[in-house]
Amino acid sequence: MDRESTIIISPLNYDLIEDINKTNDSFVIYGRVVPSLQSGRWSYTEELYDEARETRFPDDNLDWSQYINREEQALFLAYMNNTCIGQIRIIKDWNRLCYIENIATKKDYRGSGVGKLLLHKAEAWAKQRKLIGMSLEAQDDNLGACRFYVKQGFILGGADTLKQSYNPNIETTLYWYKLFK
Repeated sequence: MDRESTIIISPLNYDLIEDINKTNDSFVIYGRVVPSLQSGRWSYTEELYDEARETRFPDDNLDWSQYINREEQALFLAYMNNTCIGQIRIIKDWNRLCYIENIATKKDYRGSGVGKLLLHKAEAWAKQRKLIGMSLEAQDDNLGACRFYVKQGFILGGADTLKQSYNPNIETTLYWYKLFK
């Protein structure tokens, strides 16, 4: 990434809808998080796989107009040199948390700070609405994403071994939280 280039975060508008799924690149599955609950506190260890594999989430096909100029939900896109390089999709959840429905960065820009900027944008959005924190879900085998969330101040708050029962590749859904001070 060119250090001289500026990353611009834009709220979704009708002209930008075509860029949403452009951030949906593949990612590498190289290990998993193994959660543990002891005395009411979650902790985890990491387990690295002998062989890594690449995967990709399916493209989202939602009514994107529901994320334009809304108080309860938003979608922000990150641009560099007029190229969409990341996105974050958020909603105001019933529990006064900002729930991150999706966060994605194009493969070539991972590790460059784009995801961190998107999370900062979501946090500012949440604080404007007087929410108490942010939450998201991740699969236990997406170790790279889980490491990123921890680095950004998220803590493990729960695990569910049944939510992804239809998917033989996912053992556990992990719930990550960042509560505001």
